[in-house]
Amino acid sequence: MSKSFRGGIHPGDHKSATASKAIEVMPVPSKLIIPLRQHIGAPCEPTVAKGDLVKKGQIIADIGAFVSSPIHASTSGKVLDIIESPHPVFGKCMSIILESDGQDEWISGISGTPNWESLSNEELGKCIRSAGIVGMGGATFPTHIKLNPPKDKALDSFILNAAECEPFLTADHRLMLEYPQEIVTGVLIAMKMLGVPNGYIGVEDNKPDAIEAMKKAFAGVPGVQVVALPTKYPQGGEKMLIKAILNREVPSGALPVDAGAVVQNVGTVIAIADAVIKGLPMVERVVTISGGSVVNPKNVMVRIGTTFSDVVDFCGGFNEIPEKIIMGGPMMGFAQSSLDVPVIKGVSGILGLSKSDVNSGKEGPCIRCGRCVDACPMSLVPSMLSILGQKGFWQDAKEEYNLMDCIECGSCVYVCPAKRNIVQYVRYCKALNAANPPKK
Repeated sequence: MSKSFRGGIHPGDHKSATASKAIEVMPVPSKLIIPLRQHIGAPCEPTVAKGDLVKKGQIIADIGAFVSSPIHASTSGKVLDIIESPHPVFGKCMSIILESDGQDEWISGISGTPNWESLSNEELGKCIRSAGIVGMGGATFPTHIKLNPPKDKALDSFILNAAECEPFLTADHRLMLEYPQEIVTGVLIAMKMLGVPNGYIGVEDNKPDAIEAMKKAFAGVPGVQVVALPTKYPQGGEKMLIKAILNREVPSGALPVDAGAVVQNVGTVIAIADAVIKGLPMVERVVTISGGSVVNPKNVMVRIGTTFSDVVDFCGGFNEIPEKIIMGGPMMGFAQSSLDVPVIKGVSGILGLSKSDVNSGKEGPCIRCGRCVDACPMSLVPSMLSILGQKGFWQDAKEEYNLMDCIECGSCVYVCPAKRNIVQYVRYCKALNAANPPKK
């Protein structure tokens, strides 16, 4: 095991505000905004109508597309409306507005299979799909598809992404300390579905208590080992983990399965265990609320559809107007213009950053210093991607500079003395590429 990868950076981790705080359960708000777009793939369509009464865990939106995942009611109550509402990633999106009845009553028939080993891979896949589980690290790819890769892929390893390398975020850290047995079960279910003999738990070495908790939990579990990784951003990237743990390169334009591995996030494997063992659909997740502007930073168990404003209020609000509000981490997250957006399945953090938290400054022209090239873990030339992106030359960026290999980690932005908004230009080019598919 190499335990390292090319490039990377060492930003301050800013984790001390929440790393030692146990997860708190937030009360159910009176109103939830549940978007129909919460995963990569086809958006869901409502299976309920305005005025319907629903129970917690009831499917309220779904679609028959292959890359899709159903959405469930996060509590019991009444469908007030189905309208276009603010969305933390897409700006706006059709959403189901749900009014809580205060009962928080589960739909009848919720049951799991504690002896999950007796289930076939097909049965496990159906269970995971029906629970609406997607990648909770932010990518939101439907989990049942990821755990059912093409038969021609020679897989031998499953990697649990427990690095949590983004500054400020500590939700996965707390989950490792508080839900170790669920993690063990989720990892074993994933390994069974993939048919792989090897499991690895990759944890950055700035979390010694989590490393110890994982070693204790997996002691005696055959084929699984806990790997302490050097603290270096973006250690939690799938391709970086595969390089660090397996010393394998994922080819350009390829996926982790092409290197013989599948990677899943900590929260995702816990959701897998809950779905299979208890029959619970994905209606809540843990979110880190932190940053210099937050009065009382916390890790909070939040219902899907809770607005950012309600979550921030639960943490005491802001002590000053934030310089930036970020969904996710400060490196790969999405800036928000409003707190009226809802928590969706891929929200790992809500950050209210103060001026001292933000490395701000006016963007200037590229000075060709090469620092971004040195920092890029994907061996790209971010300076050229930013120049081409600024001009909208997405085809040149894709064909000559491997645009689609960029993982948008933000290492280039962090080291850039000219304050170039490189990741934004990359995202712009990728959007142009998606909007102009190849002609048949």
